[in-house]
Amino acid sequence: MSQQDQVKWDKKYTENDKLLGFREASPLLKQFLTSVQGSKALDIACGTGRNTLYLAQNGFEVDALDISAVALQELTQHMQKVTDLAFIHTQLVDLDSYTPPLSTYDMIIQTNFLDRRLIPLLAQALTKNGILIIETYMIDPENEKKGSNETYLLKAGELPTYFDEHYEILFYDEFWNQGENYRMRKQGIVVKRLS
Repeated sequence: MSQQDQVKWDKKYTENDKLLGFREASPLLKQFLTSVQGSKALDIACGTGRNTLYLAQNGFEVDALDISAVALQELTQHMQKVTDLAFIHTQLVDLDSYTPPLSTYDMIIQTNFLDRRLIPLLAQALTKNGILIIETYMIDPENEKKGSNETYLLKAGELPTYFDEHYEILFYDEFWNQGENYRMRKQGIVVKRLS
């Protein structure tokens, strides 16, 4: 595990109360949850678990992965208040070297995190008819957070390019974030694995 990345993210969560507070689940997750057949889910870069908790409260068994021990500890505290602990499995993971198991998850969600290497692997980790939701930041001259490393920002129209004829794009959009520290342009995609 990259000790430097873990220290960086632990520090971000420790110093920013807004990151540790309760946050609503992704609107895309809420919108497309009823499209999911099955109940096994993966939350990549789960942070304090806003999407993990929503999935568990809706009957999913969730593997929740993050590099920050501070974020996972906060998620564990939230879990004890709102859901059956048996439905959530947290794991401290360096996502730079993570490979998900093939054809395992009925739902995968990844928000506010980008690792281009991981996108095709997540698609292959879906079961047939499984749903993948990705929502993260993109390059835009009007982004308020200046100096962001463009390695971690999508280019315009990028997300759909990762999916071939084995996947159906149920939703794709580029939009401005809401309720976050900085106004940033984002992309969101929802895909279903066909075969």
